[in-house]
Amino acid sequence: RVSSVLNRDVKQFGKKHMFDASEETCWNSDQGTCQWVTLEFPRTVRVSQLHIQFQGGFSSRLCTLQGCRAGEELVKISSLYPEDTNAMQISFATLQAGFQVEQTALDKLKITFENSTDFFGRIVVYHLGVLGERL
Repeated sequence: RVSSVLNRDVKQFGKKHMFDASEETCWNSDQGTCQWVTLEFPRTVRVSQLHIQFQGGFSSRLCTLQGCRAGEELVKISSLYPEDTNAMQISFATLQAGFQVEQTALDKLKITFENSTDFFGRIVVYHLGVLGERL
């Protein structure tokens, strides 16, 4: 699930484009102060890496990761501080500072983009990948 899609044009800017491995497509949020992506996994996972590629100028200065097990409430896992760049950014659970992910057993992961670099609050994501292991 995503918070919004630009002009409700799911065909051109929908969430599926974050996962299609195409450099030509993306998820483009509508304007607003806080945008988010929620992933629900079919089985419990332990996340070890997060890969994200924004469009420069439409990225987030602060991303909050929340997660939970099935039937539980979301709890904060970590805060990420991505760069405003077109490059793929990778977080590792083993890093001690900066762009890191805490290893936690999850059934649901929510990424909230809290501080967009775009004046209108839009977020553009070309690629989102969550790596880890099934438990």
